[in-house]
Amino acid sequence: MLIRTLAAVAAAAVLATSAFAEGTGEGRPAPVFFPIKNEPPPKLIVEPPLAGALARGAVLIPYRTENFRILSVFGAGASSVSPRVGHLHVTVDDSPWRWAETGDTSTVVVVGLPPGEHKVRIELASPEHKVFTGETVAFTVPETAAHPH
Repeated sequence: MLIRTLAAVAAAAVLATSAFAEGTGEGRPAPVFFPIKNEPPPKLIVEPPLAGALARGAVLIPYRTENFRILSVFGAGASSVSPRVGHLHVTVDDSPWRWAETGDTSTVVVVGLPPGEHKVRIELASPEHKVFTGETVAFTVPETAAHPH
């Protein structure tokens, strides 16, 4: 019970800090636990992998979100938080498995791929894993790329 309480307090602190930083565009902070009227849909903007890192065999894919905050929160209760929160689903080369990215690092990192054609699918997902939107990035890992990992 103590762990749940501490987790709830930590999540509330993160949400409050994020909401204050984002604001509503009207000079006051966005409400943390109350819906924003006419909240726009979430957006995902994915850039091509960074060329310098790709030449060395590391795939660094920059991304950003709009109307969406990436946090390590899950479950039905978190789905009602506004502004909207969730996480990323990342899939490499149509693999049957994927991982959830819950840190807002602005970059998806994949290392150790063999030389050749690859693709990475990045999706915005709700705390209950409902996918809002996604983008796929295709790229080539060059033969000369060193794989230090």
